Amino acid sequence: MWSKTYSKKITGVQAEDVWEVWTDVNQWHTWQPDIEYAKLNGDFKVGNTLKFKPKGGPDLSIEIVKLEPGRQFTDLTYFPGARMFDSHELISHKDGLEIRTTISINGFLSFLWRKIVAEDVANGMEIQTEALIERAKKL
Repeated sequence: MWSKTYSKKITGVQAEDVWEVWTDVNQWHTWQPDIEYAKLNGDFKVGNTLKFKPKGGPDLSIEIVKLEPGRQFTDLTYFPGARMFDSHELISHKDGLEIRTTISINGFLSFLWRKIVAEDVANGMEIQTEALIERAKKL
């Protein structure tokens, strides 16, 4: 298994605002410049899926596999021979809010999908987090 985490602690942004941005899946394309669209099928809850299209990439189906409202969610993308998890967490500290994202991939072809997809996703976590913060500040 391979994984990479990006974490940033901030002040001046409420966890509720970040959560609102995360759960408004159909608007992800407005603050993430690397995706064409994301469309949630149903409510933001475990078991539901979203259609996701990165710019220049294929349509993907992503499943919400873990959810603690207001605190964290994990989504899962299946690839032939591998599974990629994208975990998003909000951690409250006395001196601010920590936003943590972890990409992990496992399976017998994970080495391949790591090079094709996961490393690029992981390398964009800092930019994505900054865009998330800016979007949440506007709420």
